[in-house]
Amino acid sequence: MALPLARSFCLCRWGAKRLGVAAAEARRGFSFKLDEKTAHSSLALFRGDTGVKYGIVGVEPTKLALNVERFREWAVVLADTAVTSGRRYWEVTVKRSHQFRIGVADVDMSRDSCIGVDDRSWVFTYAQRKWHTMLANEKAPVEGIGQPEKVGLLLEYEAQKLSLVDVSRVAVVHTLQTDFRGPVVPAFALWDGELLTHSGLEVPEGL
Repeated sequence: MALPLARSFCLCRWGAKRLGVAAAEARRGFSFKLDEKTAHSSLALFRGDTGVKYGIVGVEPTKLALNVERFREWAVVLADTAVTSGRRYWEVTVKRSHQFRIGVADVDMSRDSCIGVDDRSWVFTYAQRKWHTMLANEKAPVEGIGQPEKVGLLLEYEAQKLSLVDVSRVAVVHTLQTDFRGPVVPAFALWDGELLTHSGLEVPEGL
């Protein structure tokens, strides 16, 4: 009997340790940087690859390494870390940008497309002082939030949901139903100004 009891005790300790690791990971939150290899030539990354700025000229395409991961037609950049489970939260500071899209996309979405245009990305878009959801080039209005300084995104993978969060009220403004079939990554597109990402955050209480 001694061996099974000892084995059972070890298994309990292992299980408790794994739970502790999972809890610690949840507290640390979801961390990512922007992936330069995916950034369109009109975009430049800054602040340790956590921010992206748009330039009419941007980076001279001939100076960029040939890379099949780079977006070729649209000013899009993806994050470097995929999500396959759990509830993940991050925030975006908007600096002098009046036209941008934020959301998530399949890791292997077409580099000739733009987020929100195909059916493998799910985004919130801001343009002409109005918010919309966007999927497969179809838009729907989002009410209850004005011109942002900072917004949050809450991804609930198993529940197949992506929510826009008003960080000033710590409240969900709108939830977009998704159709995840594999790994997804945070995705960004902009046509002026700058976006600065904030990851490694815990999911705020109440969300």
